[in-house]
Amino acid sequence: MSPLVRRAAPLLVTLLGGVAAAQPQGLNGADTAFILLCSALVLLMTPGLAIFYGGLVRAGSVLNTMMMSFAAMGIASVAWVAVGYTLAFGPDGNALIGGLSQVGLGNMAGDLTGTIPTPLFAVFQILFAVITLAVVSGSVVERMRFPAFALFGTLWVLCIYAPLAHWVWSPDGWLFKLGLLDFAGGTVVEVASGVSGLVAALVLGPRLGFPRLVSVPHNVPLVLLGTGLLWFGWMGFNAGSALAAGQTAAYALLNTNTAAAAALLSWLLWDQVRGGRPTAIGAATGAVVGLVAVTPACGFVTPGGALLIGAVASTVSWFLVANKHRLLPDDALDVFACHGTAGVVGTLLTGVLASPAINPAGKGLLAGHAAQLGTQLVGVLAAAALAGVGTFALLKLTALLTPLRLTQQQEVRGVDLSEHQEEGYQEAQSPLAAPVFVGHD
Repeated sequence: MSPLVRRAAPLLVTLLGGVAAAQPQGLNGADTAFILLCSALVLLMTPGLAIFYGGLVRAGSVLNTMMMSFAAMGIASVAWVAVGYTLAFGPDGNALIGGLSQVGLGNMAGDLTGTIPTPLFAVFQILFAVITLAVVSGSVVERMRFPAFALFGTLWVLCIYAPLAHWVWSPDGWLFKLGLLDFAGGTVVEVASGVSGLVAALVLGPRLGFPRLVSVPHNVPLVLLGTGLLWFGWMGFNAGSALAAGQTAAYALLNTNTAAAAALLSWLLWDQVRGGRPTAIGAATGAVVGLVAVTPACGFVTPGGALLIGAVASTVSWFLVANKHRLLPDDALDVFACHGTAGVVGTLLTGVLASPAINPAGKGLLAGHAAQLGTQLVGVLAAAALAGVGTFALLKLTALLTPLRLTQQQEVRGVDLSEHQEEGYQEAQSPLAAPVFVGHD
């Protein structure tokens, strides 16, 4: 055998799968299968969000709106594999950032995270980064240029999401060591996306005609379909965050459904009390708010606590959405009111309701640990500060490299045609030509 062939043989065997890797000691097959399934459910959430967002915008903006979510699947996945994961979870890090030993997801063969393979944990975390970036896009639809969103999104995942994930979920992170309770992303996903969306809406400025002209959701059935997919996928998002198939995952699943149901009914009740009628958009929005709010709490609270979290978060978010044109900038799809605000409510109520009977790692105010509420507040403020200041800086940097928003002529023509030379529907109306009303609930 020639020296060249001898040197190349091990590489060929590895690439072709000729040698079965030994199973690492401590790996649990049931837990691994469970997280494989949960990862697939979390992946489904982003197309679900694309459908949900797509139904809420004008007909002439549906493709661009959905494309932002699909682009997030590519942007966040590549950024996370390249360097995002190691910035968040790389070993030998410090309190602020992870080590760089796992750039390109290297140096983890045979490693376990708990009882599952570390590469599987990395995939699960990739999908969290994907959906978080996709959520941010809802604040800037119908006026942000697609290339600007792609560049900003890449920077956002690496400079804001990855460090925050390290702070909260890495054993080296300072908020983790402080004792913050965030089971599945109340701060990392929801507060960060909500605050980033609010800042982005301020930096870009309102859509043409706002607030006098506000778009009517062009396809309510799409909104309901997207909500159903989000609800379904969120089961994997929250239950999978237990990283094992056991009692904690079971409670997370139960609490997720419970909070979503409570928030849906609360939103419909407030619609009725307001003097209007219960709406499909209201039901969909309420369900998503409940899912958001229970995310930090689902593995720590009782089902009764989940009911309370869903109802309270729905009430607060309903008030903000009902008064958004007086209180908030043009956050197009209410990302701050529904994700940021519900994330804050859920994170703080976790500090009140966390029960050691559900999870020994969580003990809140009602269980005799009053300091936990203060820790939760610190986590909310830290996430909001990083997301707010970081988003402002990254948008200004992006603007130096490419224009952030469409021209007035492009916005009148419609973002789908201006950015993609495509239409979601034949002969779609100009986005400013259709009758409009204030709000989408």
